[in-house]
Amino acid sequence: MSDRIKAGIVGATGYTGVELLRLLAAHPNVDVCAVTSRSEAGIAVADYFPSLRGVYDLAFQAPDEADLAQCDVVFFATPNGVAMKEAPALLAQGVRVVDLSADYRLQDIPVWEKWYGMAHASPETVARAVYGLSEMNRDGIARAQLVANPGCYPTCVSLALLPLLKAGRLKENMPLIADCKSGVSGAGRKANVGTLFCEAGDNFKAYGVGGHRHLPEIKQTI
Repeated sequence: MSDRIKAGIVGATGYTGVELLRLLAAHPNVDVCAVTSRSEAGIAVADYFPSLRGVYDLAFQAPDEADLAQCDVVFFATPNGVAMKEAPALLAQGVRVVDLSADYRLQDIPVWEKWYGMAHASPETVARAVYGLSEMNRDGIARAQLVANPGCYPTCVSLALLPLLKAGRLKENMPLIADCKSGVSGAGRKANVGTLFCEAGDNFKAYGVGGHRHLPEIKQTI
């Protein structure tokens, strides 16, 4: 019996997907056996991402054609709202799931629905999710069948504050200010005027000033 891990990736054409492909290609015990994309089904991974030529000989498959149940672990590199619909069926078949979107990050369903603007499709599954901040939940992640990968801002803010909190260096009711910056790649690959080079190059702007959906995730961790 092989001890190699068979991995699948749902929605592997975005920036998160290609970075995941690169990382898994370097893992000594992982074989990526299925990659899905609704828009690029039939296209070779190496043709879509030239940087992966000679690394993968896989082609993207439509999600309903890929045999994801054969995988030991499936990563969802999808927009918010996809994993919560598709992950429960895989979990029921014993497949481990790592969700890179926000579908399982918040344990408070009404708060999640408020910030993400949709009804949660599998609220009964949320309690099973382990928050994937390895510096805080390493043992739980190792045992989990469902891992909710943290957001970018919650990761950088939490990693900075957790040691101070554990050491008792922060006073009760002390206001915490997190001054965070991110590049436009964080907005994904979709076409958007605000992320065009002529708009974003040599530029700097605030966004989400009235409230950011990563805020409740940070509060939950802290």
